[in-house]
Amino acid sequence: MTKRKPEELSDAEEARVQAQIAADPDDGEPTEADLARAKPFGRAFPALMDSIKRSRGRPRKAEPKEAVTLRLDPHTLRKFKSTGENWRARMSEILDKAKL
Repeated sequence: MTKRKPEELSDAEEARVQAQIAADPDDGEPTEADLARAKPFGRAFPALMDSIKRSRGRPRKAEPKEAVTLRLDPHTLRKFKSTGENWRARMSEILDKAKL
């Protein structure tokens, strides 16, 4: 897929856009006083900040799986791998059902 480049504006179109920007009452350069009153988002809106705060990664499980090293016969491993993408999960299910 090829991205299209935006069309370039003519000088007249560019002047019209710049005039609209200049006429916008909400688009002004901040003054020193504005900057002195500025607060970090979390201090200005603490409830909103708490509602959107995310933790990193997945939630912790009560009993997370453990990584192990296991030596298997090649034919056993081939059999499980031949069952498809989730062969490790199927192997785990079979071991769980064995009730060792």
